[in-house]
Amino acid sequence: MTSLHVVILAAGQGSRMKSALPKVLHRIAGKPMLHHVMDTARKLGAAGIHGVIGHGADDVKAVTPATDVQWAIQEQQLGTGHAVAQALPALPDDARVLILYGDVPLTRPETLEALVAQVSEDSLGLLTVTLDNPDGYGRILRDESGKVTAIVEQKDASDEQKAVKEVNTGILAVSALHLKDWLPRLSNSNAQGEYYLTDIIAMAAANGVAISVAQPANEYEVQGVNNRLQLAELERWYQRQEANRLMTEGATLADPSRVDVRGNLSVGQDVLIDVNVVFEGEVSLASNVSIGPNCVIRDATIGPGTRVEANSVIDGALIGSGAQIGPFARLRPGTRLADRTKVGNFVETKKAEVGEGSKINHLSYVGDALLGRNVNVGAGTITCNYDGVNKHKTVLGDGVFVGSNTSLVAPVSLADNVTVGAGSTITRNVEAGELAVARGRQRNINNWERPVKKD
Repeated sequence: MTSLHVVILAAGQGSRMKSALPKVLHRIAGKPMLHHVMDTARKLGAAGIHGVIGHGADDVKAVTPATDVQWAIQEQQLGTGHAVAQALPALPDDARVLILYGDVPLTRPETLEALVAQVSEDSLGLLTVTLDNPDGYGRILRDESGKVTAIVEQKDASDEQKAVKEVNTGILAVSALHLKDWLPRLSNSNAQGEYYLTDIIAMAAANGVAISVAQPANEYEVQGVNNRLQLAELERWYQRQEANRLMTEGATLADPSRVDVRGNLSVGQDVLIDVNVVFEGEVSLASNVSIGPNCVIRDATIGPGTRVEANSVIDGALIGSGAQIGPFARLRPGTRLADRTKVGNFVETKKAEVGEGSKINHLSYVGDALLGRNVNVGAGTITCNYDGVNKHKTVLGDGVFVGSNTSLVAPVSLADNVTVGAGSTITRNVEAGELAVARGRQRNINNWERPVKKD
């Protein structure tokens, strides 16, 4: 046996979720539970990933456009044994098969590697966990010598068996040949009228196949989700593990329970993260970065010493060192800020490249723009980049000073050291060093009588 094939059971409706969404598509850390399990299979180097789906199958496929997944349809949900049987035709005879569940999202690869290593022609691996309250789980039965002989579901268990605290997680690793021998022989003569996968344990014991048991480091690794309470519980456990990792790697968290990581976050030394910060996608924070409270940062790289003030949103941006962002700034995709730049309060940027030392301090929109070094953009400035059909570019050279309440109508270019008078609407290019003023002449009218309301 060489190759590893992973079968993921994801056909259930999940009625206790009280949702039209298939249960396995509910999210932990911003990602569907099923995708967590698939990512784990990939980390294990699986030669084949087989998803067994039923309820909401079209929705599951639509949200999971992976090319490395083979789908099998379980038209009727007749139990876990019946579900695995749907994937049997696609499993090579010489494969080791790991059976996982789409609603058990957080099992560590290390735990599963230890389980798979126990599979041979003469043995299988069973993942169990010992719980203080085993209610609802199938119990592990052992003989006098301690060997596993069977698993009994709670509804079929005697009072003595219900007292057992070692329970079945449902996760097991076994040879494909054994599965192809045992699954067709399953019976549904039980309280549920279903074909239990767990019944193959008794078959293995009867055939002299050793049942090797492994346990996870933490019971949350094997906790399944049946309702939204359990979903929230797993979310909090996941986020606490991420918080612990960040603090170990050099970040100070103002409150470890109020930071959410929904993707991959890397941090340098002496990073400070305040409360209620959400990280999504791929985010990198260099050393000495400070993130204020209530920020959302998505798919961004932030250079050393940069300070992000409260209530800022950064999405798809690349930020250099020593920059100042916010408060209440919004950096949209394509924003590139060089070193020592400043984007202040109530400023929005999009596809804007801002040169070293340049400042957009407040109340401005800069989109589809290229700003040189040491540019100063006054309050209330906007780049008018959209003509209703196409986007156009605004180019500001080094040292440009733009007065407040200015509209820059693209396409337009301001050469080095141009000054724009406040309140201007600039529609034509401006040559280096020139002053551009484009506003109507002011008139002051004497003896003006302000209109009043009539009774």
